Amino acid sequence: FRFVGEECRNVMENVAVQDMSAFAKMEVSGPGARNWLDSILANRIPKKMGRIALCHLLTARGGVRSEFTVYEWAPGRFYLVSAGAYERHDHDTLAKLLPADGSVKLNAITTRLGVLVLAGPQARKVLQKLTTADLSNEAFPWLSGQAIPVGHASCHVLRVNFVGELGYELYVPQEFGAHVYDTLWAAGATHGIANAGYRAIDSCRMEKGYLYWSGDISPDYNPYEAG
Repeated sequence: FRFVGEECRNVMENVAVQDMSAFAKMEVSGPGARNWLDSILANRIPKKMGRIALCHLLTARGGVRSEFTVYEWAPGRFYLVSAGAYERHDHDTLAKLLPADGSVKLNAITTRLGVLVLAGPQARKVLQKLTTADLSNEAFPWLSGQAIPVGHASCHVLRVNFVGELGYELYVPQEFGAHVYDTLWAAGATHGIANAGYRAIDSCRMEKGYLYWSGDISPDYNPYEAG
């Protein structure tokens, strides 16, 4: 418990890096992609490319069957992220809902991209050392994503995280994963950077009030019942 407390304190007071590469990842594309996603997800799909929405796929009774982060990373191409432990469930659910006319294509890309989360009050200062992109609030607002250089890698960086602090999710080509991690670690040395595990993330998200699929929300309860 003491170790988890120290990890949490570092996230909240300084900056921490977390490996979340196990996230399930799917690209949805095709001329019917936007309308299809809009028809199966309860939340509105972002109208502007680069914006992010947390979207839920509900059961016929209103329970939450799946939860996705949805990001249009290229025109007509949507990037969906969900829990790694439920990849088979989520991807199978999407496949069974595909329209029969071939207007939507699914491409599972979980193993192509690693995920590093940089979070904490100093996260922007650390990441800014490694990129020429403007990370200010005006240029890179909350719930948006951009393809930007990080070190020698080109990453899709999403300004979102599950711990409730300033932070970013970096989607990194697998072959550059170690390089980006080492670069973040070096840039964060003067800011007290530390590694944080999933238990620390879980503690922080509970304090923030972020709900966890399969625990706080599930097919058995609708969003109202889950609070």
